[in-house]
Amino acid sequence: MSKHRMIDDSIEIERYELFAEPAYHFNLELERRDFFKLLGGGLVLVFTLDAFASQESGRQEGESGRRGQSNSTPKEIGGWLHIGEDGSITGYTGKVEFGQNIRTSLSQVVAEELRVPISSIRLTMGDTDLTPFDMGTFGSRTTPTMAPQLRKAAASAREVLIDLAAEEWKVDRASLTVKDGKVINAQSRQSLDFGKLTKGQKLLKVISETAATTPVDQWKVTGKSVAKVDGRNFVTGKHRYTSDTKLPDMLFGKVVRPSAFNASVVSVDSSEAEAMPGVKIVRDGSFIGVAAPSAQTASRAASAIKVEWKAEPQPSAKELFDHLRKQSSPSPQGNVRGSIADGLASADKKLEQTYTVAYIAHAPLEPRAAAAEWSKGKLTVWTGTQRPFGVRGELAEAFRIPEDRVRVIVPDTGAGYGGKHTGDVAVEAARLSQAAGKAVKLLWTREEEFTWAYFRPAGVIDVSSGVREDGTITAWEFHNYNSGSAGIQHRYDLPNQRIVFHQSKSPLRQGSYRGLAATANHFAREVHIDELARAVKMDPLEFRLKNLKDERMKAVLNAAARVFGWGKTTSVANSGYGIAAGFEKGGYVATCAEVSVDRASGKIKLVRVVEAFECGSIVNPDQLKNQIEGSIVMGIGGALFEAIDFDNGKIVNGRFSRYRVPRFSDVPVIETVLVDRKDLPSAGAGETPIVGLAPAVGNAIFDAIGIRLRSLPMAPNGLKT
Repeated sequence: MSKHRMIDDSIEIERYELFAEPAYHFNLELERRDFFKLLGGGLVLVFTLDAFASQESGRQEGESGRRGQSNSTPKEIGGWLHIGEDGSITGYTGKVEFGQNIRTSLSQVVAEELRVPISSIRLTMGDTDLTPFDMGTFGSRTTPTMAPQLRKAAASAREVLIDLAAEEWKVDRASLTVKDGKVINAQSRQSLDFGKLTKGQKLLKVISETAATTPVDQWKVTGKSVAKVDGRNFVTGKHRYTSDTKLPDMLFGKVVRPSAFNASVVSVDSSEAEAMPGVKIVRDGSFIGVAAPSAQTASRAASAIKVEWKAEPQPSAKELFDHLRKQSSPSPQGNVRGSIADGLASADKKLEQTYTVAYIAHAPLEPRAAAAEWSKGKLTVWTGTQRPFGVRGELAEAFRIPEDRVRVIVPDTGAGYGGKHTGDVAVEAARLSQAAGKAVKLLWTREEEFTWAYFRPAGVIDVSSGVREDGTITAWEFHNYNSGSAGIQHRYDLPNQRIVFHQSKSPLRQGSYRGLAATANHFAREVHIDELARAVKMDPLEFRLKNLKDERMKAVLNAAARVFGWGKTTSVANSGYGIAAGFEKGGYVATCAEVSVDRASGKIKLVRVVEAFECGSIVNPDQLKNQIEGSIVMGIGGALFEAIDFDNGKIVNGRFSRYRVPRFSDVPVIETVLVDRKDLPSAGAGETPIVGLAPAVGNAIFDAIGIRLRSLPMAPNGLKT
């Protein structure tokens, strides 16, 4: 796949690593009169994707503009905030909530600048008709990009409200203050509610770049551990997710899946399903689906359709890593500094090792879900996605209609972990609805989620290095095949280095996963660093500090080591300690792990984890701890046992009974150390905390029993010693 770059502010992200390719290119085999009936009267304009691009001056490749316009950020306050006549405050953001609790943190920054309680704020999120264009909720970009945007909008609104009150009272604005939804004149003891000042009208004033936002040392709402917005609804079950969506006169959908990846249809016999009352059969190229009055009927009808599939031989899991090497692109120059040859010549010891990483599944609590409805020439889809505007573009392309005739609404979603960037289920539901002439709801089963979603990329990483006896690394050559370039750069002070990412042809569909390739690259790098430390008989922490100049990295290493008690020895047989550090998405992390190994059973027990994390100024300490702890628990699976097994185009372990995810019994004692840098801008925290767990555990296993594990997962069936 060719390399595309997506720009989100100053962050460049490789498209192939982030977004899996769309699954469908429909023929739209409908009778002409049915197609026009669905779209309504009037002129129908059909555009290609390139035609869209030519009309949208602000468009980034792979994304589409808001309602056919440029993707530029709204400059008016009203594009981001609305103050109703009753004083209600609504914020608008294209970001979505799928468990990371950004609804709370974004509400905090708005409440901070408007000087109101957080309970006064309501956010409208992820609705392509109502919210400003947004590339998506990924890359830990919400806190460093969206929070400042809403903060500036709220601060500008505060200043406008003061101006309106000053004009009303004919007083100097400097004498006025804002508190609890009112502008107050302390001298006259007068006050005006926000709603009376705005009269419910949209604030058309331009957001001021000079509006004074609240300094960090004066934060009263931000920086505090505020409880989750609407938290009671979540714990009582009142909250509704995408899969709970209900529409009037709604049908239920089911898709007939191929026998293997890349299979094509040879023949279809749908006569038995067609005889079922109320069942609509849809056939469009390789897409075969049904819409029925109930979910049970839809399942029976899909099962009754007899399909003969044809698929060519495909690579299997046992051939994976050789395949990735053989199918890789020619070696690019990469990031080069100094001379590898000179570095190796000056080394006392040299080391070459290979590290591998398996495909793993996202396994979100809520499988993919969508409800679609065509009405009066417009398509509306309710779906759980991290990219509502991106999915809108996919729908417009799939059905070859202008984007202003597509609306995507994202209800709060039961987890994504990078796995819900694409609109597969939305496109499927929309195709079924288009054919049925009614709203259709489609829920993927758990097996469909494991099989037809995309996976975290597998990879092969080769590392060659040289080191002097005093612990100075003299040469570093790092080649990553397929898994990606995120986190491939480092913070070590290495005079001679070459770092290269090689694209490869993946046998499985792959895309974003929490942390992208940073987990793979940190695993290979931090295990190799540990191996170098052992080679020169130096303490792993001391070795890292010796080769670091980055003070932020040193700070998290020392913070984690201090709380963990690094340097102590254990008297417990087959127990050991490991350490790892990393940098990604603007955050710094250091992880210390303690493990014990039962040599008889091969079971590895993760006993204790201490993780220090620094992401600039902390917005919500409890929320940050939740992100760190969640990342650690999630990382246990990929470190020890999670792996997708596949054979000739078929997933072998596509269900929870065969795919092992972390259980309560796997969770160690977890201690988080928050390094709050109030002098630095806030960075995101949803991804970086996951990268240190696997190498720290691998290094601890070696410390415990002297066996070096270089493949993720490290012990899918226990450790054979």
